[in-house]
Amino acid sequence: MKILTEIFFAASFFMIAVTTSSFAANEWGIDGEEAKELNGTVVDLACELSGNCPAQCGAGKRQLGLLLADGTLYPVVKGGTNFAGGTDDLIPHCGKSVHVDGLLITDPLMTIYFVQRIKSEETGEWSKAKQWGKNWKAANPGKKLGRWFREDPRVAKIVAEGGKLGIPGLVYEDE
Repeated sequence: MKILTEIFFAASFFMIAVTTSSFAANEWGIDGEEAKELNGTVVDLACELSGNCPAQCGAGKRQLGLLLADGTLYPVVKGGTNFAGGTDDLIPHCGKSVHVDGLLITDPLMTIYFVQRIKSEETGEWSKAKQWGKNWKAANPGKKLGRWFREDPRVAKIVAEGGKLGIPGLVYEDE
């Protein structure tokens, strides 16, 4: 009986450790990063800063952020897809309270937030911040999401107009 009790407690401890750690934000090794859960309201950054406030946070065409109860405003600049923003994940929550899990990146020039999971105050359910990738795949059938920026016609147009470095005439030299 003692062995069964020890096995039960060991298994319980393992399940708790696995369950709680699997929900924490994934760290990326960025200078100034801190895995952090925040509570706040999803807002249109331009609206908050300038008073220019189109309906529904600009319908997904504008940068969104998180406004905390103490007045702190964090731009949400990244979601769960490589090199893509979090707006597609946050737009359904425009003007609503959410609980988010992700990385707070502090830098002397600007503090930003990379959202990885969102918990709706309405449903209490967590969702991974991957909507941008789903939307991209739907708009680009047959193309691979992993390195989407190599497959995206919008990116190809920007590179064609401004070069790989974004400055016309500046040439990128392969090493």
